[in-house]
Amino acid sequence: MKAASAAAQRPGDLVLTRQGVRFCGRLLPCSIGKGGFTADKREGDGATPIGEHRIVGMLYRPDRMARPAHWAEPIGPTDLWSDDSRDSHYNSHVTAPYGFSHEHLRRADPLYDLVLVLDWNWPNATAGKGSAIFIHQWRRPGYGTEGCIAFSRANLAWITQRVCPGSRVIVPNLT
Repeated sequence: MKAASAAAQRPGDLVLTRQGVRFCGRLLPCSIGKGGFTADKREGDGATPIGEHRIVGMLYRPDRMARPAHWAEPIGPTDLWSDDSRDSHYNSHVTAPYGFSHEHLRRADPLYDLVLVLDWNWPNATAGKGSAIFIHQWRRPGYGTEGCIAFSRANLAWITQRVCPGSRVIVPNLT
């Protein structure tokens, strides 16, 4: 992760501002971590990590929507994300059954119907520095996440049609 200055921003970047995310000429309302922003991310702090991140994957629920992009991977019933810092697969996609603490990617609610995976603390995770920093659907406007960036379903779908692997997500220090 490296800090990104305003001068280093490019037109295709998703840039978090106090009013929302600026992307492709639009300002899109979003929700961030209930713990605000942090330059020192820790597992469970509920904060959105400051810095320049890259989109490294897209996941979707094939039972709830059509494939949103050719590079999107389906979320199946056994798909999980390890959030246990003792696990050698910490901050990685794993499958059930799984003996370490994890988050279910296939949820009953629609929050993870469509997910963009960020490279926060990935691929070589440092234990305890935070896991599962995604872009996903919000519960409702202003409802804080566990550290992710969340959008309305319509805006999330619009974003996924315009990003690709490697697209940058810039989270400046807005505190």
